[in-house]
Amino acid sequence: MSSTTYATATGQFVWHDHTSKDPQAAQDFYGKLLGWTYAPFETDQGTYPMITKNGQQHGGFGPAEGGAPPSWVGHVVVDDADAAAKRAEAAGGTVLTTMDIPDVGRFAIIRDPQGAVISAFKPGGGEGTVGEGAFVWDEHHTSDIEAAKRFYTDVFGWTVNERPMGDFTYVMFQEGGVDRAGAMQQHDEPMPPHWLTYVGTDDVDATAAKAKDLGGKVIVEPADIPEVGRFSIVADPTGAVFGLFQPIS
Repeated sequence: MSSTTYATATGQFVWHDHTSKDPQAAQDFYGKLLGWTYAPFETDQGTYPMITKNGQQHGGFGPAEGGAPPSWVGHVVVDDADAAAKRAEAAGGTVLTTMDIPDVGRFAIIRDPQGAVISAFKPGGGEGTVGEGAFVWDEHHTSDIEAAKRFYTDVFGWTVNERPMGDFTYVMFQEGGVDRAGAMQQHDEPMPPHWLTYVGTDDVDATAAKAKDLGGKVIVEPADIPEVGRFSIVADPTGAVFGLFQPIS
């Protein structure tokens, strides 16, 4: 993590970590699929490979802690990570860990009452901007959308804007009138509640097909979102799930 890669807008996702039992296999997969390269960042616990795309860093790879399943974890900027952790506990969540990273910042990994995991991150050091071209959206899939709305507005100060999407309502989490993330009620979804991060691509169909060739699994085949774009949902070879998104041109 480099302190010069973060925007300081409170409530914004600014970094994503991939955790699995085989981070090298994950790096190889995403490098071939999306053209990511990796810059080493030395920590007390070893070398942390940072994702580099279009000359900027966007996230990194690390080993899964304990029996945690392979996943992507998004970091949301807060004014105070410890205060956000206390708000999460008061709202029924669980704080899994808190940690300082010298010259980078402090974060708290939080599990919400339904089981989804997210990070509250207080940047340290210099200010910067969030890079474009890698992670483009974060979406919460939950077994209790009303509880999720209460929890995340309490923890991050987000406001809620509900938008009809055909046969369901899509929840938009906002900060200062700016869309920060989405949320939706799960219906017969095989995965437990989770946060899903989307990566931008110029061709969802071609990228999903390439993911299959590289050992990934397409969970949701490419499909259109009217007036928004085209998407697909994929599991990488380690089992971590992510989305592909292509906006309407």
